[in-house]
Amino acid sequence: MLPVVLVHGIRVSATMWDPVAARISGPVAAPDLPGHGSRRGEPFTMEGAASAVADAIDALGGRAFVAGLSLGGYVGIATAGRFPERVAGLAALGCTSNSRLVTVPYRFAASLAARDPARADRVSARLLRRLLPGPAGAAMVAGGLSCEALPQVVEAVTGYDHLAALAAYPGRVWLVNGARDPLRSNERDFLRACRNGRLILLPRRGHLGALAAPGPLARLLEDLRDLSCDREDGAAAGRRFGGS
Repeated sequence: MLPVVLVHGIRVSATMWDPVAARISGPVAAPDLPGHGSRRGEPFTMEGAASAVADAIDALGGRAFVAGLSLGGYVGIATAGRFPERVAGLAALGCTSNSRLVTVPYRFAASLAARDPARADRVSARLLRRLLPGPAGAAMVAGGLSCEALPQVVEAVTGYDHLAALAAYPGRVWLVNGARDPLRSNERDFLRACRNGRLILLPRRGHLGALAAPGPLARLLEDLRDLSCDREDGAAAGRRFGGS
């Protein structure tokens, strides 16, 4: 069975994926990215983050299905572009915006957080628990938060050419967005950049909303992992998630 590598979002850690990973059949890995979790304090670059994902793939045998949310989705795209032979298929969730309407506020928020990272961590923890009550929110903060890394991460993401990375990757890509996610503003540009891409919209979900239903999300990722080896388009998998 094809292994799965899960890539976490900004300022959180690999524990974000614990409720989902526990429900996925077969080998699963969720590495910490530089500057996050067990690698807190390390400098963050897109190249270093993609290498961390590639190392996790190698530890599982050298080829895997990669799924990432938010920052993790952007890192997944970078990994597919740099290491296409290692990425058997890609699910990029909540990561189809490159608009200045988004990047400017993110830069401002990152600069504020970096002035007092400890306070920003506390505020972020409360916000994440409120957005995702119960086990999903607890998993988001279990590995610690790293708001001091925000400026580096924002600059690395906004300075990277994700469309070129998608165009360089020959494998199957599913762009998965919550229908209410404000970060889906350029999803059609991202889709056009894919050589073999599909767009899945999850009804009534926001940016992090898919994590609130770890069972359906795990099944969706299993379906897409399996579809990465055949010719089906993944639309049925998205409908199953939306109807759960």
